[in-house]
Amino acid sequence: MGRIVLVVRLVLADVRRHKAQAVMLLVAVIAATATMALGLSLGGASQTLYEQTREATAGPDVVALVPDLGSPVAPVMTLLAEAPGVVAHNGPYRVVYATLTAHRVASLVVVHGVAEKPGVVNRPLVTSGHWVRAGGAVLERGFATALGARVGDHVTISGRSYPVVGIAVTAATSIFPWAPGIGPYGGPSDGGGLVWLTREDTRALASQGLPVTMALDLKLRDPDAAQTFIEAQHIATRVSFRTWQFMADQDTVMLRTTQPILVIGSWLLSFLAITGVAALAAGRAAEQTRRAGLLKAVGATPGLIAAVLLTEYLALALLGDALGLALARLAEPAIASPTASRIGGVGGPTGTVIVATTTLAVAVAVLSALRPTLRAVRTATVSALAGTTRRPRHRPWLTALSALLPTPLLLGVRLIARRPGRAVLHACSTAVTLIAITNLLTYYAEPRWGFAQHRGGWGPGLSGLPDMRADHDSRLLLAVTIALIALATVNTLTLTWTTAMEARANMAIARTLGATPAQISAGLSVAQLLPALPGAVAGVPLGILFYGQIITFPLFWIAAAALAILLATTALTAVPARWAARRPVAQTLSAETG
Repeated sequence: MGRIVLVVRLVLADVRRHKAQAVMLLVAVIAATATMALGLSLGGASQTLYEQTREATAGPDVVALVPDLGSPVAPVMTLLAEAPGVVAHNGPYRVVYATLTAHRVASLVVVHGVAEKPGVVNRPLVTSGHWVRAGGAVLERGFATALGARVGDHVTISGRSYPVVGIAVTAATSIFPWAPGIGPYGGPSDGGGLVWLTREDTRALASQGLPVTMALDLKLRDPDAAQTFIEAQHIATRVSFRTWQFMADQDTVMLRTTQPILVIGSWLLSFLAITGVAALAAGRAAEQTRRAGLLKAVGATPGLIAAVLLTEYLALALLGDALGLALARLAEPAIASPTASRIGGVGGPTGTVIVATTTLAVAVAVLSALRPTLRAVRTATVSALAGTTRRPRHRPWLTALSALLPTPLLLGVRLIARRPGRAVLHACSTAVTLIAITNLLTYYAEPRWGFAQHRGGWGPGLSGLPDMRADHDSRLLLAVTIALIALATVNTLTLTWTTAMEARANMAIARTLGATPAQISAGLSVAQLLPALPGAVAGVPLGILFYGQIITFPLFWIAAAALAILLATTALTAVPARWAARRPVAQTLSAETG
């Protein structure tokens, strides 16, 4: 039998014997790698979507906007259209800044006056209905999605009602809610949506005294030299330019805070994965040591034994990495394009992202299993087969101090003293959980202003559109926090169960000396609660530091969350601790000495 076949058979047999541990490692790695893959892929996905939309809609390379303030706009537009390097143009056309209401929702809106037959530059792609006609409006798809508007609905633009005859996408403006680009007269603009009307309807709308800007779409011989083209224009009239590179970069603004949420969340999930899997590996250390002794007894080398013990974790981690990447590929389109303003598909995680997530998965596996593997390999064959345990170090001062404590606290302190590394891991796990909860509560406590909301407020019964970027980020932050809490919950149960199994002989001896099952159960819970206290205390300032902004933090809710974590730790540890404490003493001692 070849070495590889032997290793595979031994690994498969071990996985079948420990299905729950295998599933836990798999789920933890899937959550961490999928989150990291999404965070690292969003920037490229946004660029890809813009480029596909630009190609499908003949997007302009440069858009020139001239405020209509009585200055001679036509000569300026003519100069730009005939400038060296320009191969085609669209316009000039009116851009009117107005307000729109639909379904009792109000929004600022920018109206483009367009021809009923688009030209060679800036041809919006109709995804539903048809293109503009007299008296009908076409809504930009991201804006229509936010409004909940469909073809056949009616919208009111500055007091005039229009039927929605179509839904379209374009690369000539930024995604919703940044379609206005600049505000009236070339100044800053609030967010808003985009609507297309015929030139005649736009002229009639502008006659109400609404702010108007003239726009010109330009196609250049060298699209990559758009900024150089702008710098070469020396025009006395004030002109605002937007390059296609600027609009592509503006698309990523929607995801600027999404990426840190996912990337940092993947780090925190990875740490919790290492904590939980390391606890499982430590709980199986005695079994693995005996298994290593058996393999040594039949002639296995230390290298073969290490390969058998590590391959299980590495194989599961790599499988989890593959599933995490697949999950990220499925979720990426919805996360990368939350406003529906772009079309096309994303390419999925790149090679760099795959390398990063694979490195993360391997690190989780190695850091979790390396210590118990080295211990098993280094243990002498006779000692491994005899199942001898390491004698704890005797500390007279600690013994004298713990003797003054109540029985549950005494048992808990001694369990912590025998496994200080595990206590540190549990404290860090608690801190990580509270970091995520602190950020979530702080994010929700921040005031929100809806996109495209009129400064003077809307009329009775009307409301503005919500802040889509904030909503998008809050949903992702909530999802990451829930994943962290779920993983921390499993870790707490795992740590308690592992501690109970390793200390069952000591707890049985304590029972023979008069400790009750309730005291044993309380001692096991205390062994998890005491490390959670400094973790909760450290988690609050670390969470505030992670947030990175100076705002008023909801300290009452954060303190309540810290208290809730401690209470949850007590409740979660009660079940496995109580089960372990009620195991018959004679059965436990006979199993340990048999």
